[in-house]
Amino acid sequence: MDFFSILGIFIGLGAIVSGNILGGGSLGSLLNGPALVIVLGGSLGAVLFQYPPKVILRAAKILVWVFVPQKINLSAEIDKIVAWSSLARKEGLLGLEAVADNEREFFARKGLQLLVDGNEPEIIRECLEVDLDTKEYSDFQAAKVFESMGGYAPTMGIIGSVMGLIQVMQNLSDPGMLGVGIATAFVSTIYGVSLANLTFLPISAKLKAHAYDLSNSREMMMVGIVAIAEGENPRNIELKLSGFLHAAT
Repeated sequence: MDFFSILGIFIGLGAIVSGNILGGGSLGSLLNGPALVIVLGGSLGAVLFQYPPKVILRAAKILVWVFVPQKINLSAEIDKIVAWSSLARKEGLLGLEAVADNEREFFARKGLQLLVDGNEPEIIRECLEVDLDTKEYSDFQAAKVFESMGGYAPTMGIIGSVMGLIQVMQNLSDPGMLGVGIATAFVSTIYGVSLANLTFLPISAKLKAHAYDLSNSREMMMVGIVAIAEGENPRNIELKLSGFLHAAT
């Protein structure tokens, strides 16, 4: 669980609500159903129009990473790769066949299978790079869905504000309707800017950061598997892969 994500949301929303109350306002003044519908509905409709279904579905799937990111333990991965290297030196590449069958992570399993099949190191690298680039592109595109919503939300807030002002102008003779229109106008802007800067854009940035960490982990795995194919010493492989640890800190 990423408690910083939860803490960030509470601090951000708390600052807005507290500032409003300290300024003499009330919580009720920030609650406006029509404004929320305009901003959220408009932003969602725009991204549904912008991206293909597979990207939208991927974005919905990885949204959980904001609060529950996938576990990445580079040290443990390095130890595992070094163990594979030692086994390959003792029993040959075919000794990794059972390891490949029991490996649960798809990328590592594919790399091991390419090793066992006796492919050249360059062929293994090329095959794994295709998977690496494709997965990274898919995750980054999904993260951009929320980045786009962060771009659309303020504009939708402005649209809500204009609509509220139109309602005000149309009901100048009815004082009872003026308050509703003015509230929608101003609250729409608050919703648009707040949702963009407190939710959508931070979500996009966090998803991109985690996607980069996953890509870095896969790249390390690829480098390690190619090093095994080239017959490098397990100690040299460990030293080479330790550079990924420094990049992650």
